[in-house]
Amino acid sequence: MRIRKAVFPVAGLGTRFLPATKASAKEILPVVDKPLVQYAVKEAIAAGAEEMVFITSHTKNSIMDHFDRDYELEAILEAKGKEDLLAAVRDVLPKGITCVYIRQPDQMGLGHAISCAFPAVGDQDFAVILADDLIAGGSQPCLAQMQRVYQSYGASVLAVQRVPWEETYKYGIVEVEPVGPGLSEIKSIVEKPDPKEAPSNLAVVGRYILTPRIFRLIDRTQPGAGGEIQLTDAIEALLKEQTVMAYEFEGKRYDCGSKLGYLQANVEMGLQHPEIGASFRAYLRGLDPALLADPDGGNHTNG
Repeated sequence: MRIRKAVFPVAGLGTRFLPATKASAKEILPVVDKPLVQYAVKEAIAAGAEEMVFITSHTKNSIMDHFDRDYELEAILEAKGKEDLLAAVRDVLPKGITCVYIRQPDQMGLGHAISCAFPAVGDQDFAVILADDLIAGGSQPCLAQMQRVYQSYGASVLAVQRVPWEETYKYGIVEVEPVGPGLSEIKSIVEKPDPKEAPSNLAVVGRYILTPRIFRLIDRTQPGAGGEIQLTDAIEALLKEQTVMAYEFEGKRYDCGSKLGYLQANVEMGLQHPEIGASFRAYLRGLDPALLADPDGGNHTNG
């Protein structure tokens, strides 16, 4: 039992990062020296996936270009003897890995985006990765950890993490019955509940392993929160038919869909980067304290 297909919903407009995302996909924004979507694809490959299914829009050609071969660039790097850079460019999409691109005709929510993957996925179990949820650290990449749960239980698996109760309105929240350390069976799921009504503070984040039954259930799902077809609502229907597990993964999640989370990822992963980590750390230590002083008395937004 191995997940061979991974779906990447990447059709969103990335409005939080305008104007940077006016002509380029949000998922191409770099964290240190790799775009967000490349981290996501590497994670899928580490879990055994061989086919990457991108649900895109007409504004996302930069993703297709990134994973295409650039023979002219490779020839220049080879001629100049820049073997390290050549290897990095060729490793963007390793041999044996294929990409499929499917247009989402309308922005109708995450559930609808995943339903667009049906022609490529068919009757196979599959993974979903939201590229702007960057997860680093842990003994294995997040999806590889979830793969172990999937292999043990033969069931759908959702990645979850505990969030402050006052932030439950931002997430899909699950009610669970624990079955082991960091592992639970989901009893119910609700999209963006008021903190006073949330069944727990276990939030679903951007990693899923799903059975193909979800496609039929999405087709029956009516628009929900925000007037969109919510994956959460289809999963709630799936719970009535199949077991769905919640897994509290090892590692740290960076919400790169927000400006603050994106900057946090760049700083922390920059500090760990083998090429620049030491120099970057020295730079941060030498910053003028005035730059770190609070200029507005503590009025902040996450962007």
